[in-house]
Amino acid sequence: MGSMEARCAISFVRFRCGRSSRIAAGVINPVTGKNFEPSWRIADFLPEALEFYAAVEKELGQKIWHPLPILRLAGSEKEWSKIISKLNLPDVIPWHLGEVAPPAGWIGAVKVKGGGWLNTRMFLERSRNFFEHQGSFALGEIPPNENDRNTIFCEGASGLMTGKYGPHRCAKGEILTIHANDWDETYIRIGAGGWLVPQGEGVFRVGSTYEWNELDDKPTEKGRFKVEEIASRLGGSTFEVISHEVGIRPILRRSQPMIGPLMNGGWVFNALGSKGSLYAPGMANRLANWLLDGVEPEAEVDFREFLKSANAR
Repeated sequence: MGSMEARCAISFVRFRCGRSSRIAAGVINPVTGKNFEPSWRIADFLPEALEFYAAVEKELGQKIWHPLPILRLAGSEKEWSKIISKLNLPDVIPWHLGEVAPPAGWIGAVKVKGGGWLNTRMFLERSRNFFEHQGSFALGEIPPNENDRNTIFCEGASGLMTGKYGPHRCAKGEILTIHANDWDETYIRIGAGGWLVPQGEGVFRVGSTYEWNELDDKPTEKGRFKVEEIASRLGGSTFEVISHEVGIRPILRRSQPMIGPLMNGGWVFNALGSKGSLYAPGMANRLANWLLDGVEPEAEVDFREFLKSANAR
């Protein structure tokens, strides 16, 4: 972190505390979605993320990244047929270890490698403490200057929902932390429209819902019922709910992150969607290279290009 700290010292970064990062399960899953497709540019961003988290762990003396294989489950013949049809594709082959025997109640299962989870809450808290002790972190003490080219707006969903960055696709998600005795903790399980992440000692995170219209921070009975259904399918019927939390995913398009200069000055770093643990380290490095060395990133993450396409519609 020392070299990165020195490179970023010239820039003031504006923070807004966002619940989506603090409550996130921090899952990295190389092959995702109903169509069982590799996460966007996973081969580029995963090595960058793992290198960064290893450096953070060394600096902080605290384990924050927990590698775990992923068990991708199929609950219907249609879903299973789609998954197995992808197993021999060149971009999928590097990320799976083949079919395995499915648990009771499931049609099929595939073991996916390269997965794990980041303890996002611990990462945020320990990082903040680190920078406070370095004397380089002052939340709320410096008023943001929207005309300062070194101001970086990392506002998450709260910024996107103002509409000032163009049309957004933010989505509310509800997550449960549960305790269950004797549940399998050797895999992150994905299926039934959700995921189950073992935290150790019988504690699991389970989620999540997608709500596109009511973008508030209020837990709902409907959301809790949905996530409890996911927990029952992926883990079992007997568990205790420890907490019920809500976050809003910052999305501009398909959870692809955006960085770039703003028309009135300053920079934006946003739209990490539901995959911030995967993309944040690599995107931060790209933004630092752009700010300090003038090295522009790929067009697909350039906020200026997003605005062009949004305005052309």
